[in-house]
Amino acid sequence: MIEAEFFVSHDGRLTGFHITGHSGYEESGKDVVCAFVSSGAYMAANTITDVIGADAQAEAEDGDMLLCVNGTDIDRCRDILEGLKLHLMSVQEQYPEYLKVIISEV
Repeated sequence: MIEAEFFVSHDGRLTGFHITGHSGYEESGKDVVCAFVSSGAYMAANTITDVIGADAQAEAEDGDMLLCVNGTDIDRCRDILEGLKLHLMSVQEQYPEYLKVIISEV
């Protein structure tokens, strides 16, 4: 199962995410759940770091991605993070056995 954890500050602003695991829906190369999650996560991370140029920590390695936006750029990245969260929640509704979205206050 893939777990997508979104970090929310005490004032309700999304500050980043951590996605880990493998869905197990299908074999590698045919796993649509993995493709939905990976493409959305990479698009969000690349937009935040390379397009917007936000001050953010981004790491990705074999089924594990972490992105944390630093304080001054949180508001600039809000819509992108909200979009990814909504995208993954929609995927979770369709494939609840393969993806779990978690919201954690930090």
